[in-house]
Amino acid sequence: MSDRKRILLIDDEKDFCFFMGRNLEQTGEFEVMTASQGREGINLAREKNPDLILLDINMPQMSGPEIAEILFHDQRTKHIPVIFLTAVVTREEVGIEAIKKIGGRSFIAKPVDTGKLAGCIKSVLNEKKESVEI
Repeated sequence: MSDRKRILLIDDEKDFCFFMGRNLEQTGEFEVMTASQGREGINLAREKNPDLILLDINMPQMSGPEIAEILFHDQRTKHIPVIFLTAVVTREEVGIEAIKKIGGRSFIAKPVDTGKLAGCIKSVLNEKKESVEI
C-alpha cells in the first residue's frame, strides 16, 4: 500500500490543476485528484476522503470559502484540512480570520512554488497528525 498522501485540488483553472497536480505527484509524496468546479470538489471530498484539500479562493458559481464552509459543516469532511490558494496576497484581502473559522489552515499566493506548497502541505498534515496523537 502506498504511503503517498491524497490531495484534492479544487481550482477552476484546468491548466493550473494539471501542472500543479503533476508537479506534486512527481515528488513521490502525493497522489492528486482534481476538480474544476465547487460541487464536483465537494462530491469528490465526500467520496474519496482526501488527506488534504487545496482550494482556490476565487472560483465561479461557488467561491472557495463557500465550498470550505460546506465541507466544514459536513460530518464526512470536516476533519480534512484546507489550504487556500489565491492570487490575492495580503491577509486582509484574503480574509484570513474568516477562513480560519471555516477550517482553513493556511493560504498560499499564486503563482505557486511547488516546493513551498509541498512544504506547507507536509506541515499542515503533521499538525493534523500531532493533534490526533495527543
